[in-house]
Amino acid sequence: MACFIVPAAEAVVTSVITRVVKTREKKEVVKLTAEDGTSCDAVKIRFSRKLGWLNKLLIGGSGLLAFEHFWHGEVLPYFPFLTAVRDGETAGMLTEMGTTGVAMAGFVTAVWCGMLVVSSMIEKRVLNASARQEGAKA
Repeated sequence: MACFIVPAAEAVVTSVITRVVKTREKKEVVKLTAEDGTSCDAVKIRFSRKLGWLNKLLIGGSGLLAFEHFWHGEVLPYFPFLTAVRDGETAGMLTEMGTTGVAMAGFVTAVWCGMLVVSSMIEKRVLNASARQEGAKA
């Protein structure tokens, strides 16, 4: 019925947080050296960009769910927009939002946390490899 509203609301919150974090962030540049001796500057992935990943996951998932609910006639293009509200099943709708919607938003956020762990491991691996090459040259 309305389970897509919870991830959509989280997407709105993450959009606001992303904008606030983006204004306060500083660019972190790291110097990397390759095996052949060439060096380059690499920019660490900013947290605002990582929050953008979460935002895109939430918007995409809730958008697809909203379309699916619209396709099945549970969402209307006119007021009150949800058939549950029109038919007097508001309690059932709120229950679904509290169970299914929260579970979906939590699962997407958990997947995003996994993405953060993997990206952090990749960044550390690249930095450690560069540091080992610098140490071998010295």
